[in-house]
Amino acid sequence: MSEAVAHDAHHHDHPTGIKRWLFTTNHKDIGTLYLWFAFIMFMVGGTFAMGIRAELFQPGMQIMKPQFFNMLTTLHGLIMVFGAIMPAFVGLANWLIPMMVGAPDMALPRMNNWSFWILPFAAILLVAPMFMGGDFSAGTGPNFGWTFYAPLSTKYPYLGYFVFAVHLLGISSIMGSINIIATILNMRAPGMTLMKMPLFVWTWLITAYLLLAVMPVLAGAVTMLLTDGYFGTTFFQAPGGGDARLFQHVFWFFGHPEVYIMILPAFGIVSQIIPTFARKKLFGYSSMVYATASIAFLSFIVWAHHMFTVGMPMAGILFFTYATLLIAVPTGVKVFNWVATMWRGAMTFETPMLFSIGFVVMFTFGGFTGLMLSISTADFQYHDSYFVVAHFHYVLVPGSLFSIFAAVYYWLPKWTGNMYSETLGKWHFWLSTIAVNLTFFPQHFVGLASMQRRVGDYPPQYAEFNMMSSIGAFMFGLTQLLFLYIVIKTIKGGKKATDEVWENAEGLEWTIPSPAPYHTFETPPQIK
Repeated sequence: MSEAVAHDAHHHDHPTGIKRWLFTTNHKDIGTLYLWFAFIMFMVGGTFAMGIRAELFQPGMQIMKPQFFNMLTTLHGLIMVFGAIMPAFVGLANWLIPMMVGAPDMALPRMNNWSFWILPFAAILLVAPMFMGGDFSAGTGPNFGWTFYAPLSTKYPYLGYFVFAVHLLGISSIMGSINIIATILNMRAPGMTLMKMPLFVWTWLITAYLLLAVMPVLAGAVTMLLTDGYFGTTFFQAPGGGDARLFQHVFWFFGHPEVYIMILPAFGIVSQIIPTFARKKLFGYSSMVYATASIAFLSFIVWAHHMFTVGMPMAGILFFTYATLLIAVPTGVKVFNWVATMWRGAMTFETPMLFSIGFVVMFTFGGFTGLMLSISTADFQYHDSYFVVAHFHYVLVPGSLFSIFAAVYYWLPKWTGNMYSETLGKWHFWLSTIAVNLTFFPQHFVGLASMQRRVGDYPPQYAEFNMMSSIGAFMFGLTQLLFLYIVIKTIKGGKKATDEVWENAEGLEWTIPSPAPYHTFETPPQIK
């Protein structure tokens, strides 16, 4: 073969510039695309959240029409769930799973490319109606809440855009899940049995099955919305013999497993990081796997705890109360195992470890308020109040989001070959932690005092706590610009990362925790 032909063949294999990103089938490039997309969506969704908090800084409608406020709450929720948290976890899965199981790439690389490139178009469809009404301040974007309950959502004039966006997001998730399952089950290195896989791989395998099970349910729900809105069906319209509660059941049958889809990969991440910086093996590996599977199974039989106030029969209320309380058991097992892993370990507190410990503490707190909400008699008071908002933000911000931060700091040196600034990373952690608690802790109080969620105005007695919340929210949002700066700085250069990545931390590796030091449960070896 002549040199020119060889050169052409080589060039053909590795497109550069924009083509590299458009046509890539490399799991690392696709993981990178997912992570950057997720970050952009995180900033967009965060901007909407700051709009919400700006309006709630004082009582009265200050700076926007109620419709616009409703649009912000809706888009903030949808973008954070489908645009930020989920794609970030899929990006981590793309980057890490092949490396962790010893595969050369994902099982279906071209489908992998496609499942990413659907996402930006879905995101555009989601926000496009904002700009369609002529009057931007009228809030013509989706304004029916992120749960898009019928029959409110069926009256929305741009319903078709929304439904198509959700279908695209679902297709992307289903393709990504098939790819992850195929990779894990078929492409593990010889000798890596299922019970030897890193926990991040296990949690994603279980998450992928959850996604396959519930995404078609969401597709069914939005399709029924579509035909109710445009084709005269009455699935959810009482005058035509439909039932608005049916929508809630179908939605939450998707929606509850969905919230576990957003936390199981986080469990996997902290289960990789805590053993590393405690310098001990993970305590109770197999119980962690079984706990994850139990949580996944239980997530399917608790959906109507979101609906205690709709007039269910007592038998239903009792069933969903007990089933929901039961989820606390495997979750408690996981928290116990993380704490036991840290117990008497030789711990150091680098940035990934700080985010992981922050995760364990604050996620557990969010779990406790969830336990409170599961008690149906009490939930009649909490329902649709800011207490619920505080609860799920404790699970999703210092939960899912902190685990993503932890993962980025932990694997960034492996991805880029450069070391991030530990000082700035710690600043990012502490500012974020203070801001998150300043934002969401007061919301428990206003919620217990019965302040309604998703309303842009409130009585003056809630003013002080809302002001605190808003200050915390702006502090949190601005802190994420520091995160962006740290990441870009690390990509561009910096101290080279070696095998021993973290300073004074010999033997720390990325995927397999180092052997246990003397001071664990074993008796120290006798010095000869």
